Amino acid sequence: MSPAPDVDRRAVLRGLAAAVAALPTLGTVAAPSASAASAASLGSWPVSTLEAFADTLVPGERRSSSDRAIAGAAPGPGAVQAGVIALLTSPELPLNPLLPGIAALLDARATVYAVGKLILLPIDRPPFVGLSFDHRTTLVARLFQADDLDRAIWQLLAFLVGLAFDTAAHRHTAQALAEGHPGLVWTGFPPPDADGLWRYPAHSYGTALAGPHPATTPSGSPA
Repeated sequence: MSPAPDVDRRAVLRGLAAAVAALPTLGTVAAPSASAASAASLGSWPVSTLEAFADTLVPGERRSSSDRAIAGAAPGPGAVQAGVIALLTSPELPLNPLLPGIAALLDARATVYAVGKLILLPIDRPPFVGLSFDHRTTLVARLFQADDLDRAIWQLLAFLVGLAFDTAAHRHTAQALAEGHPGLVWTGFPPPDADGLWRYPAHSYGTALAGPHPATTPSGSPA
């Protein structure tokens, strides 16, 4: 059994790196219908595999009793509820064509892992989704080991998963907060002032650590 499908790893890495670089320019995510269409074009199995990977990193509650991708290992919302698929499939990012290959690579690794552990995987769901949460966690930990061939792929994918939950990177922050983005609400992200801007009148350490550089522009940018 081959440990991985025929995936152009360089193309995947370039796409993931380009997606990370493009994130700061995303003022708002594409229209919900566009994001939903992009996700639907992937097919249910790749989406389920990617959701299970995201849920392993930032776990949350199941969406229903029949949910397979989310293991239900933690209370509250996780990366899936925070919109990780909407982020990954955003038409503004170059990832959509690469996601089936990334999911197939992860499922191949799950299959090899299951064979090594003598785990009988169900045939009605992707291999990674068929693993229990404990086994998913063990496998993902292996993927991040220094000697793993595809470590950089999983690192960049995990970075995007974290951004979806911690920062709602695919959304305008003020709008995401107003609409109750699960990750921002769960972490207690502060709301903006009435004009939609964030200001921080109190120093987080209780004191100013340094004064502004004299060449700092009125907008707060370095000269």
